[in-house]
Amino acid sequence: MVSPTAVVSAALGGNWEMIDSALEGLDDADLRLRPNDQCNSIAWILWHMSRVMDAVVNSRILETTQLWLRDGWYSKYGMPEGPEDRGGGWTAAQVGAWVPPERAVQLAYYGAVKGAVMAFLPVATTAQLERRITWPSVAEPRPAAEVLGQMTWDAISHGGQIAYLKGFYRGMGWHR
Repeated sequence: MVSPTAVVSAALGGNWEMIDSALEGLDDADLRLRPNDQCNSIAWILWHMSRVMDAVVNSRILETTQLWLRDGWYSKYGMPEGPEDRGGGWTAAQVGAWVPPERAVQLAYYGAVKGAVMAFLPVATTAQLERRITWPSVAEPRPAAEVLGQMTWDAISHGGQIAYLKGFYRGMGWHR
């Protein structure tokens, strides 16, 4: 039997492959670079994308503690616990003032979230996907499967942004 989340797994798998390829060879300075003061850095996009995925899968769908809190990632990022702070609504000034941790920490949190999502998707149950949950920007509860779709769209959008910025900074070869 095919998992009800097989399509999501395939989409996210391709996205993560693209992101992993784009992150290759980038150092701390590259990750922190912003094309202008109105844009996000690769580090900020990677953090935001990982925070959204962590919160959707762990807090909302599985109703467990986010890795951000459970494993102390907030401390490694030098940030408050902020279980609902995923960067949504941040101003350009807030993004500009944000200081990401070193590359190894960024990649480790991204990897931990990726691992948790990959572990969840093949065993997701119909009951979990049908349960009604809330997730911004829609105030009313809706099926977790819908929120999972929104999360997937968001992750793929951000993956493309990361790959684009790598190409912008380094030229062709941003993805093998």
